Amino acid sequence: MRCKSFRMKAAIILLTGFLAYSFSVFSQAEKAFPYIITKKKVVTHGAVVSAHPLASKVGTDILQQGGNAIDAAIATQLALAVVYPNAGNLGGGGFMVARLKDGQQLALDYRERAPDKASRNMYLNEHGAVIEGKSINGHLSAGVPGTVAGLFASAKYGRLSFRKLIQPAIDLAENGFSITAREAASLNSIRDDLKKYNTVLPVFVKKEPWKAGDILVQKELAATLRRIRNQGAKGFYEGTTAQLIVAEMKRGGGIITLEDLKSYHAKFRQPHVFTYKQYTVLGMPMPSSGGILLHQMMKMVETRDIASLGFQSPEAVQLMTEAERRAYADRAEYMGDADFVKVPQQELTDSLYIQSRMKNYVAGKAGNSLLIRPGLPTRKESEETTHLSVLDSDGNAVSVTTTLNNSYGSKTVVAGAGFLLNDEMDDFSAKPGAPNLYGAVGGEANAIAPGKRMLSSMTPTIVLKNNKPYIVVGSPGGTTIPTTLFQTLVNILDFGLSTEDAINKPKFHHQWLPDRIDVEPAYPQSLREALRLMGYTIYERGAIGRTEAIKVLTDGHLEAVADTRGDDAADGF
Repeated sequence: MRCKSFRMKAAIILLTGFLAYSFSVFSQAEKAFPYIITKKKVVTHGAVVSAHPLASKVGTDILQQGGNAIDAAIATQLALAVVYPNAGNLGGGGFMVARLKDGQQLALDYRERAPDKASRNMYLNEHGAVIEGKSINGHLSAGVPGTVAGLFASAKYGRLSFRKLIQPAIDLAENGFSITAREAASLNSIRDDLKKYNTVLPVFVKKEPWKAGDILVQKELAATLRRIRNQGAKGFYEGTTAQLIVAEMKRGGGIITLEDLKSYHAKFRQPHVFTYKQYTVLGMPMPSSGGILLHQMMKMVETRDIASLGFQSPEAVQLMTEAERRAYADRAEYMGDADFVKVPQQELTDSLYIQSRMKNYVAGKAGNSLLIRPGLPTRKESEETTHLSVLDSDGNAVSVTTTLNNSYGSKTVVAGAGFLLNDEMDDFSAKPGAPNLYGAVGGEANAIAPGKRMLSSMTPTIVLKNNKPYIVVGSPGGTTIPTTLFQTLVNILDFGLSTEDAINKPKFHHQWLPDRIDVEPAYPQSLREALRLMGYTIYERGAIGRTEAIKVLTDGHLEAVADTRGDDAADGF
């Protein structure tokens, strides 16, 4: 009898355990935030476009709760830090361009900066040569993160409490979310790097390969987000999180200190503003090269009736290529952190100078980068960035581009804090005058110095029509960002393409050096051949950019369009 009773109790315990386990799995699946990817949405009140559907939905939910576009942008960035770890971040930095309903224009710089122990030649060997990989992987490649400071700096223009804006990200990290096939492949691809560059194995590595539908839970990241929720920016730059960052640095030979973190501040700057035909374009100033590059390229073609040449005609592509070549020559020579070096911004954007740059342009004949030099008297970035665009019913427009630099940044996760650190130090010129790992050349203006912000190509952009927001747009893509924006805007404003075609049609890129036209695989073969006959070298590469755009339609509706090149998604209501 006692034996039977024991067996019955054991069965009850096992059954209870099984039910508890089943309920736990069921609960986790229920909390895994199911979603679908929507590439286009036309709405009335507010729209959000970002690199992940869950992040876009978070932004839309904030708008529906009475938040404005700034609130939605903050919440979307925080959600991306959870659901898009290869570029969304707490351990990186970015730029925000905004145009508020009262007409106020904002440019917020929360780019990472070099630690105080950084030095000009820190990535060179004893012979003065760049040590390959030292600035792009591991602890020493990380700059002081700026994202959290940027979120709090922008929050003063929002309506809702930061606690409300950060809570969706906490929930996503704590409960987990279902990953896509693309995300699974991405995590699997960096498995070896994560093992190599981490002192403690992070949650992104598991015993079996990731697959679509797996649930990614990030408990340590949730705890970090809660510290930020409860303590504000100090919850990141001081206290437990800061101590975890510095402990990670010490274990891996990094140089970020507690003082580096405590002294970091985001900076509001004057937006870079220019006109293009009947439109006004708002962009980012230094240390982003994007605003000036877009300005130069668009002004170089403005008076040449590019619309009559036709979309994807050899003549139009050649004209745009030569504009890109000349702008990027100037980037290599003159551009850097204007807080540290004199950047001749007025001279570079002077109308007479811009037109003089095109004097040696010959239609039908390829230019030569050995002859097209920086024009005033006297390096390619990684592409794993992410962009989001927001427009609300009051007319507040926000364009934000953030980055870790390389895909998953330095590949180093802060043990105990759950977030990846950037490898943004590679965006400095490790050796001025020499191309970096990705082929782009940087000059003395972008040499490493303690406290300095590294040059960027991020190009968050807002286009005004009749002094009201018309297009909110941006893209990831390293040095391809400005040319992606250049083509997208010319596609809409000059060639009259739909927003979908302007974003998704195959793109090209030229950055002065290397002297070639990069094209996507779908780029028309007939167009490639026509360009070869002009003397161009054509190089096929992977996808160029992942553009997120919102356009105001003639009837006042908001058209949100997400790029088909990724899991990007449009949302709104």
